[in-house]
Amino acid sequence: MTRDRICVIPGEDAAAEAVMHVLGLMKALDTGLDWHVCENTSAIGEDGRPQLAAEAKAAIDSSRATLFGATGGPNAAALFYLRWGKQTFANVRPTRWSAGMPSPLAKPEGIDLAIVRENLEDAYVLIEGDLAQLAPLKLRSRTAGIGPEAMGEGAFSVKAITREGSLRVARFAFELARQRKATGGAGRVTASAKYNMQPRTDGLFIECAREVANDFADIDFDVLIVDDCAHRIVRDPQRFDVLLLPNLYGDILSDAAAGLTGGLGLAASGCYGGDYAYFESAHGTAPDIAGKGIVNPVATLLSAAMLLDYCDRAPIASALRDAIDRLHADGRVLTPDVGGIASTAQVCDAILEHMQI
Repeated sequence: MTRDRICVIPGEDAAAEAVMHVLGLMKALDTGLDWHVCENTSAIGEDGRPQLAAEAKAAIDSSRATLFGATGGPNAAALFYLRWGKQTFANVRPTRWSAGMPSPLAKPEGIDLAIVRENLEDAYVLIEGDLAQLAPLKLRSRTAGIGPEAMGEGAFSVKAITREGSLRVARFAFELARQRKATGGAGRVTASAKYNMQPRTDGLFIECAREVANDFADIDFDVLIVDDCAHRIVRDPQRFDVLLLPNLYGDILSDAAAGLTGGLGLAASGCYGGDYAYFESAHGTAPDIAGKGIVNPVATLLSAAMLLDYCDRAPIASALRDAIDRLHADGRVLTPDVGGIASTAQVCDAILEHMQI
């Protein structure tokens, strides 16, 4: 691995457009990073199925981190390798409001939270099948009192929560809360899951969070049932600092939280492992606006800021975030999703100008 080498995988559709504009902005800054674009990530294996191209794997492995666009399929093998191959177990999705960002709330001031989502387990192990396959296990529903063989035609999905996975993502969340506290944050972790209905799986996740909390006396800790948590994110988002969630709930509630501070066009994401990380916007490929030149680059820019922090370029990351805040406060150069008429290129140019003020 080269310490200052960054792999860039643009992805597809409008997401790729955002990445390439952001890459141009990154190259205009004195980051000291070597940005290596890898566009061809898919190959066909001997079995005739798509797989990660050898050159793409080598590009990822030789880099300190990856800036990823988004994929609806063609780059899925690269994404799976970045996630499960590199064991990037903690997905961090920050949500912060600043003046000028559109919000459905009357008083969005003070929203500044980070959702830490376990990134490898839960329903995302993707083990599914027909209900009939479960019949030999002699399972019985605790609510209906019947087994799969009596439920009729249907399907099942495995939800897997492990003690090791829960402990490591919980520790990550508490360490993040400690870092945020050092810069003025509340120093609080809120763990949430549906532990009242799923005591074995979600209950284990909360049990592990409580165990880790004992090692962080300087960090406040509380627990919410996930439906109550969803309600409070909308009614009182300012109460949250770091929110710790299993994979599926974290995926859903992070998008809901983004809606409070301008939408997915402003939603950044970083996925962290023990020795690797990748960064991508949370808005997906946005095929409906591909080729129109109007995709909001801010989500990708904020993801790039997280990458800069990870690569020990905190001053540049801070300057980039400040420039984005000034862009929204000024309000003259915004893409259509946040009420403007500007293009992706115009927004990137304006942010670069704000960084030079």
